[in-house]
Amino acid sequence: MKKVYLLMFFALLIFPATFVIAQDEDAEGCTEYPMFNRMTDFKINSCELKDFEGYKFKISNSSGDDALTETVEGKYYYYEYTLKDSKKDEGKIYSALQIFRNFENAFKQSKATIVAKVVEVGNSYSFIVAKYVKGNMETWVNLEASDNYYYLTIVEREKMAQVIQANEMLDALNKDGFIALDILFDTGKSSIKEESLPIIDQIFELLNSNSSLNVSIEGHTDNVGTPESNKTLSDARAKAVLDAMVSKGITKTRLSSVGWGQERPVADNRTEEGRAKNRRVEIVKK
Repeated sequence: MKKVYLLMFFALLIFPATFVIAQDEDAEGCTEYPMFNRMTDFKINSCELKDFEGYKFKISNSSGDDALTETVEGKYYYYEYTLKDSKKDEGKIYSALQIFRNFENAFKQSKATIVAKVVEVGNSYSFIVAKYVKGNMETWVNLEASDNYYYLTIVEREKMAQVIQANEMLDALNKDGFIALDILFDTGKSSIKEESLPIIDQIFELLNSNSSLNVSIEGHTDNVGTPESNKTLSDARAKAVLDAMVSKGITKTRLSSVGWGQERPVADNRTEEGRAKNRRVEIVKK
C-alpha cells in the first residue's frame, strides 16, 4: 500500500510539471524567423509559410479604410506569438504598447525604415510597418499586437536583378512579335512606380534607336475585381506608358495603346504567382 501511495505522490509531482512545459512549447513545425529574436516569455502559437504570396502593407500613418497600401509579393511568413502559459499563471502581462515599443526600438537599431505606423493606447488597429533592404532583397514586416499577443507578417521581395535592355526587347519583338514587361504601378492606379522607370527608359531607347519601329502598348490584369474595372485600369496603364514615350520625344503616330483587362491571361489566376504574371504590359510589334 505504501508503494502505491508513493507512486501516486511522484506522479502528481511529475505530470503537472510536464503539462506546464508542453504548454510553453512552440507550435509543431514552427521555427523563428532568423531576422528577429522573440520577446522574452513568448512562444510561437501558430505560423504559416508560403513560397509566393501577396500582402497589402500600409504605407501611410492611418489605420482607417483610407490608408494607402502597397502590395508586396514574394516569400510569405506569418507568426502569432503568445505569452507562455507558465508566465500567465505567474500573473505576467505584456501590454500592446510595451510590445510595440520593443519592436520599434529593434527596427531602429537594425537600421530598418519605418514605413508607416499607428501606435495608440486603446486602438486595436495599431500597427507598425518596417522595411529592410539588403542587396537585391527587400524584407517587409507588419507588426500588430494586443496584450500578451503579437503578430508578424513578413514578405521577402527580391528586387529585379537586371533591367531588360533595349536590344533584348528588339530581339524578342523580331522573334515573337511581342514582349511582356513587368512594369509596376501603384495599386489600383495607372501611376508608374519609380522602380520601373529604368524599364521605361529602355523602351524609349528601343524606339529611339529604331525609327521605323511602330508598336502597340497593351495592358493586362489578373481577375481580381470586375471585368469592367480591370479593362479600364489596363487601358489607363497602357496609355500611361504611351504618354511616357511621347513625353520623351517619340512621335505619337508610331504608337497605339489598348487595355485587355483580364481577357488574355497567360497563367493560372487561382494562384498568387499566376496572377502576378497576368499583371503585365506587352509591347507588340505592328
